Amino acid sequence: MRSGAGGGEGGEPEGARRAGPTAGAAPEGAHGAAQDGPRDGRGTEADAADAGDGAPDADDRERHVAAWRASTRVLWRSSAERTVRESLTALVAGAAEVYAMDSPVDLYGDGPVAELERRTAALLGFPAAVHFPTGTMAQQVALRCWAGRTGNRTVALHPLSHPEVHERSALSVVGGLRTVHPTHEPRLPSAEEVQELEEPFGTLMLELPLRDAGFVLPEWDDLVATVGAARERDAVVHVDGARLWECSTHFGRPLDEIAGLADSVYVSFYKSLGGLSGAVLAGPHSLAEEARAWRHRYGGQVFQQYPAALSGLVGLERELPRLPSYVAHARTVAAALGEGLAAGGVPWHRVNPPVPQTHQFQVWLPVEADAANAAALAQSEETGVTLFRRWFPDGPPGMCRTEVTVSAEGLRWSARDVGEAAADFARRLP
Repeated sequence: MRSGAGGGEGGEPEGARRAGPTAGAAPEGAHGAAQDGPRDGRGTEADAADAGDGAPDADDRERHVAAWRASTRVLWRSSAERTVRESLTALVAGAAEVYAMDSPVDLYGDGPVAELERRTAALLGFPAAVHFPTGTMAQQVALRCWAGRTGNRTVALHPLSHPEVHERSALSVVGGLRTVHPTHEPRLPSAEEVQELEEPFGTLMLELPLRDAGFVLPEWDDLVATVGAARERDAVVHVDGARLWECSTHFGRPLDEIAGLADSVYVSFYKSLGGLSGAVLAGPHSLAEEARAWRHRYGGQVFQQYPAALSGLVGLERELPRLPSYVAHARTVAAALGEGLAAGGVPWHRVNPPVPQTHQFQVWLPVEADAANAAALAQSEETGVTLFRRWFPDGPPGMCRTEVTVSAEGLRWSARDVGEAAADFARRLP
């Protein structure tokens, strides 16, 4: 049950180094598919274009993207790999199935943007929703609004959560908020950890799934208990649901029941649904109205956003129903990867989590990232098979980590296909 989020309705108030992926599972440090912007100097398999430590330069990225595009077998394809023509052609074809194409374009948030807000609110079981150009902005606004309503600028969240790792300290620098960490374990906080946090906080933010720990989720009863512990401390609960769309399989519950634990939820349209960009913040009407005011102040009142909104509607129509099949097949892929790497002679590897809880998971190897990238690129160029995208140095020296995503293209892979590709990749390592 959602609380009333104490206090009045006004108020203006509004990184950390990552811990290890799982206790005993892999070395300290984790990272992760596409984000709202640059990630403190690291990239991922989903958006290898990011600049920074371990990320490719322009020429290197062009070579990788060319290899991925030419591959006949991949586990997933990113919309960022399309040409402008391909992207626009796909958008027009898809949008015609979900929206009246002879309708006017949006102006400052009406039309297709308003329809995306309406549909998202209904899916999540909230009375209202507000579209934002980025999830970073949506969450800053949400947490700022809740701080004003609770009268407490302190946000309890995990040190691996998106605002701590990927937003350049925006909560404090821009919003005047401060953060505390109920746990440093690579998982969501338990009810006991929330109860025992030694200082008051106004909002508990939970990232579902916790990407940088390996896209991990708690068990349902544990999640309910953690939310209840926050309520007992008179705090509101906000969910970073950038990838909430694929959580239903693990929890065995519909989206509105999962979202219904929280006072507000942010969701993304390009991380799992293949949209161009954009996010929605869902919550009570009063929060939505205040969020619209802050969206304007933050520069998010964009003149026209119909391409992004239409791509979001396409994602809800096409990709959302398919996500359970991706999650199920990710478990097959993860098991086969482990067997294939072992067969290829890799002395040690870690699939994290061993049984994926979403359609994404991590793989860790005891080799330099440059060597893993060279092996992955050679496999793509020579065989037309792209098993892994980008590997990044993380943890102690000599370790690297990548993320694996399974989507529609990945459903074509049998366990044997994955195992053979993993063994071939392993034999290309030094």
